[in-house]
Amino acid sequence: MEFAFRRTYRGTLKAAILDWAGTTIDYGCFAPVAAFMRAFQAQGVPITVEQARAPMGMGKRDHIRAIAAMEPVAAQWQAVHERACQPADIDAMHQLFESILFDAITEHADVIPGTLETTADLRAREMHIGSTTGYTRALMARLVPEAKRRGYAPDWIVCVDEVPAGRPAPWMALQCMMDLGVYPAEAIVKIGDTVPDIQEGLNAGMWTIGVIKTGNEFGLSEKQVAALDAETLNAKREQALARLAQAGAHYVVDSLADCDAIIDDIDARLAHGERP
Repeated sequence: MEFAFRRTYRGTLKAAILDWAGTTIDYGCFAPVAAFMRAFQAQGVPITVEQARAPMGMGKRDHIRAIAAMEPVAAQWQAVHERACQPADIDAMHQLFESILFDAITEHADVIPGTLETTADLRAREMHIGSTTGYTRALMARLVPEAKRRGYAPDWIVCVDEVPAGRPAPWMALQCMMDLGVYPAEAIVKIGDTVPDIQEGLNAGMWTIGVIKTGNEFGLSEKQVAALDAETLNAKREQALARLAQAGAHYVVDSLADCDAIIDDIDARLAHGERP
């Protein structure tokens, strides 16, 4: 009789890799939406808020390409320009997007409630705090000092223009893992508010937690969320939960503030030899 033996990690989580807008800062993920809409409007092809939000979590050039490929947008582009959207058009819109967001990004740098407390708890557990983002390093050079001034400063940041491809590819998460000097992948949890966030973590072999109430899935400010009646709030929560759960998220929570008990649960699962 032949036996196979599998090596298993039974320690605790060593790191959390957090998204930025909608997860740790910018409640509702508003900063990029207006910039996407203005970039398309400048080409004579207005888009809706829903269209602007749909590919959220991807690298911003890929995000623009995904919007342009949407059937209604592609048809409108064809009608306006009498041709399909070209790579040069994507480049032009991305350049405009970056310039618009560069000026506006600091207006959306407020830290989401619970972020500072949760990151303090993670550090008390001796976990590293990494981060990945669909923003370029130039944009983050504007955002990081503002977030730090408000009390939030992760240990490491990997930007989309520093890897071969952005989400859903795992390269940012794996680069962050390498830069932090932390392994194995099952000792890391990826936390974010979009489907590409979850896919990034899963493709990297990490645990994943989806955030819904503060992020792109709700797409509302803190005041707007607070003003929702119970029935509407529950309906939006169920819809958002379903999207991230169907993407494969191991857990889904309202906000980063709700992750403490989940970290305990993952540690317990690791102790029993479970893997993501």
